[in-house]
Amino acid sequence: MRRIAPLLQVRPASAQVLSVVLNPSSTIRADLEAALGRYRGLFDRQVDDWDAFVATLMRPLPTWIWANPLRIDGQQLRALIAEEGVSAEPVPWLNPWWSSVASALFALDTDAAQALVAPSAGRSTVAPFGAAASPLALRLPPGFKAGQRWWYCAGLAHAQEAVSQLPAMLLDVRPGQRVLDLCAAPGGKTAQLALALGNRGTLLANDFAAERIAALQGNLDRLGVLNCSTTRCDGGNYPAAAGAFDRILVDAPCSSEGTLRRNPSLVQRGAQSDRSGRPGREHDGDADLVRGDLARSHLARAHAGIGPERSRRMAGRQRALLRKAVQLCRPGGRIVYSTCTFAPEENELIVAEILDEQNGHLELLPCEVPGLITGAGVTHWHGRQLDSSLARCLRVWPHANDTGGFFVAVLQKSARAPGVGDAEPAWPQHPLQLEADDAGWLQPLCDHYGLPASALADCRFHRQTRRGLHLVAADHRPPAAPSPQGSGLFAYRTNIRPPKLTTGAALLLGSTATRQTLELDSAQRERYLHRELLRPDPAQIADCRPGQILVRHRGFTLGVAVLHRSGDLESLFPSRWSGCTAGA
Repeated sequence: MRRIAPLLQVRPASAQVLSVVLNPSSTIRADLEAALGRYRGLFDRQVDDWDAFVATLMRPLPTWIWANPLRIDGQQLRALIAEEGVSAEPVPWLNPWWSSVASALFALDTDAAQALVAPSAGRSTVAPFGAAASPLALRLPPGFKAGQRWWYCAGLAHAQEAVSQLPAMLLDVRPGQRVLDLCAAPGGKTAQLALALGNRGTLLANDFAAERIAALQGNLDRLGVLNCSTTRCDGGNYPAAAGAFDRILVDAPCSSEGTLRRNPSLVQRGAQSDRSGRPGREHDGDADLVRGDLARSHLARAHAGIGPERSRRMAGRQRALLRKAVQLCRPGGRIVYSTCTFAPEENELIVAEILDEQNGHLELLPCEVPGLITGAGVTHWHGRQLDSSLARCLRVWPHANDTGGFFVAVLQKSARAPGVGDAEPAWPQHPLQLEADDAGWLQPLCDHYGLPASALADCRFHRQTRRGLHLVAADHRPPAAPSPQGSGLFAYRTNIRPPKLTTGAALLLGSTATRQTLELDSAQRERYLHRELLRPDPAQIADCRPGQILVRHRGFTLGVAVLHRSGDLESLFPSRWSGCTAGA
């Protein structure tokens, strides 16, 4: 990796970060160097500028977002942000992929779409950014709270760290493929994969905890994803009955060292434990297992998420996840394994072990992203010489591009390798169907809002709960096992009177409504998002009758409200979402 000078521009995210940036404490730097010192040898051998690396970790991270190509053009989003006096800069090394996604979604000419992204056989690469394409990936100043903007609540954009967008890019997903995201929450990568599939077909998003799946589903609903079923399962034991997948993403749980710019407490907790001579309070029960200051220091950092002990504990689960992905991948298919840590124990050593197990049936592909400064995978670690092919892995060091740290390995399964359920459909499918009386709900819904038939083209309603109806891509085919937690978007509540379109469905369908719509000004928008009662001008509601209406701002749907006969407008914006608009 070429030598990189320290990035000096500072735009602090908070007063706490400002004090760190402008008055860097020798203690903070010492803590970082102690926590990450075992990587110093890598800088001596294959990475440049240890001082710039540490200095970058002491600076706040820029904010990164992408415009939702289902709803808005990148230039439109930049203009909305510019109205706040904030500059949103395109990210050249991300936008080629986003341009290809937009091309697929809007069914551009085949030749033009192929010109934007041109994959090479036996390689994972992204072509240079076309100047005519709209920049969907944007960089904002550190501390910019995207989640507190109205356009974020309206599903026009999603906040996702730049390097976290790499795995979905390098998985090379194409419409018509069957895709599994094995460790999906909180859902940014899942949404990328869904859009790369054209919001059609079959994507499964798995995670192990109910609360994580709830967060995942919330993001998918806000962004209008229809082609995804969520499953709750230990990814390392994902059932073979789910069938084979063309593409599998394993964004594995890890020690998260690459997120230190967002989560400085990872090293601070370890440093505090070092100085007190004991681990953090939540792990006091382990204190009697260690002897001496050095052992206590290592154990404290392991519990805080930093250090080789923590990495070794994570490795067992990571191996199980990647091993399962290889089993479920269709012969000839592709797997991406990624982490946000620097530790070779969680990166190259995991990949090396799985490659050895596969006896030539798995190949590590070279990968590159033009415009992104990357480092090669580690091939020598703590006196151990690793296979030279591991240099094909991709590492992103924070000081190279002013990002977080990241690791990606792109693996291809041999066409001769054994697979599961190769003939489609070779696995039982989960039924997605309506009950006998459900069809009666749909025509009144379309009539009420004046929805054209095209609004529901290529998708279908189904019932999976007594609360109401879900909307899913027409060609979505989830397996029977593991049983989906949800398929598609919860769209229409039928267990209340009158029935109600959900906010997610309103964001999805609202642009096509020709009746019962109301445009709000900026002050009214804020009151609506904060669930306050407001009274529109008579001219605003001249074409609306009392009852449920869709509210818009700047032509973009915000959600559902009730227009009372008194002329008052009652916000039905979800209470669990209303906090995202604080300070909008």
